[in-house]
Amino acid sequence: MLTLKNVKKDYQDFRLDCSLTLQKGEIVGLVGRNGAGKSTAFKIALGLVTHEGGTVELFEKPIHKVTAKDRQRLGVSLADSSFNEFFSIKEIISMLKNFYPQFEKAFFLEKCIEFQLPLDKPLKEFSTGMKARLNILVAISHNAELLILDEPTAGLDVIARGEILTLLQEYLEQDESRSILISSHISTDLEQLCDSLYFIDQGKIVLNEDTDVLLDDYGILKLTTDQYYELDKAHIEKALPASFGYRCLTKQRRFYHENYPDIVIEKANIDEIVLMLMGGN
Repeated sequence: MLTLKNVKKDYQDFRLDCSLTLQKGEIVGLVGRNGAGKSTAFKIALGLVTHEGGTVELFEKPIHKVTAKDRQRLGVSLADSSFNEFFSIKEIISMLKNFYPQFEKAFFLEKCIEFQLPLDKPLKEFSTGMKARLNILVAISHNAELLILDEPTAGLDVIARGEILTLLQEYLEQDESRSILISSHISTDLEQLCDSLYFIDQGKIVLNEDTDVLLDDYGILKLTTDQYYELDKAHIEKALPASFGYRCLTKQRRFYHENYPDIVIEKANIDEIVLMLMGGN
């Protein structure tokens, strides 16, 4: 569905240099702090920003050969783009009907009513949560095969984030061949949705792993200074100083359980992995 291979993009104070792959039927998350390169990678994947090295393929075509008809297979929601603030949902429906032959008006209206989105008011009167719900509805209402969603839950409360994730899960259940590439700095939102996660920091992919492996095999070791210097560090991914000594990230939690029964070892959640990867030495 989508491949970025050694893609490079230089700005004055930032460089993107990353690779990622999304297959049919996969849900892949791109996790990183604000400014890590998520939005740049998405815009390059869509052909909205030119790249200076590497290759980009969308629907098994080089990005420059992707046609307008191909793009109808996409559902897109970008963090820094939206409809004109003076448009109403009724006006947006007219545009969607003209642009997407497979636009599902009945479904779209049903969900607008469910989410209490007013049809006649201009978007400038919508809250952040209302705009986020609308952006997702636009992306999924024309039978798209691939969704590319940049920070769709940013700035939302827990209830609104849950509604959007539920909407995406329903979209996937309708057709198992559909795919999603979604970014977030709220990594726990992606645990229930994504098959695998890419972690990006300062424009580089620092880890790519199946979500199940991250949650089952990764762990945090809490060590005194003496324990740290006596430790076999062959399976340590990152280490950070702590008030008690050191915190260490490992992919081999069971190895340390079996060989170091006296040290404290905890299962790592996604947020802890992010903190370790983006702050460790």
